[in-house]
Amino acid sequence: MIENKNNNELSTIKDCFDLILSGEKEESRLAARKVRKLLYGSNSGRDVYDDIKNIINSAPANYLIISEEWRQENFVSAVSVIYYLHNREAEPDFLFPWLFHLLLHPKGNIRYAAVRMLTTEIGPLTVHLRFPGSKSDRLSPKKAELVLRLLFLNLNSMLASLWEPKYKKYKYVESLPACSYKSVLMVLVELEDSCKKEFN
Repeated sequence: MIENKNNNELSTIKDCFDLILSGEKEESRLAARKVRKLLYGSNSGRDVYDDIKNIINSAPANYLIISEEWRQENFVSAVSVIYYLHNREAEPDFLFPWLFHLLLHPKGNIRYAAVRMLTTEIGPLTVHLRFPGSKSDRLSPKKAELVLRLLFLNLNSMLASLWEPKYKKYKYVESLPACSYKSVLMVLVELEDSCKKEFN
């Protein structure tokens, strides 16, 4: 059983996620850190990528059943390591509702993991804007622009609801205190930079 495995015995990413979800606090933390080592190790085969797709596809549902904040942090951090391998290029926004939810989390590590996952999608979604005339086998420019516009609208809506007058005194995003407002703004700045004047 996975509960009996210690961190040194974890040989697959699936084992790590099982331990993240069921292990004690330190076991869960170490399993989350081991995901990166296993991902970039030499044992990557077809089964690994099938496991990764399954883990990512079920991430929102698995996250919902986690009650401990430390376990949520381990889980989201580990998902962010493998996220770019989701194999859902035709629907890059499939996890956006969950990621928007994570941007509101009180823990900064969870918010930052959500920022990383959202910004991972911005580059491929804006290829047609940054390199006009280039072909993408990922999405048509029309569908990419629809996803980008919805992302832009959602982020601006979140910013409006999170706004507090105290943020007015900060000139740079980096100087803002750690908070959901800053996390959302980090994604929006990345989006605006990649889209240039498209949404201004």
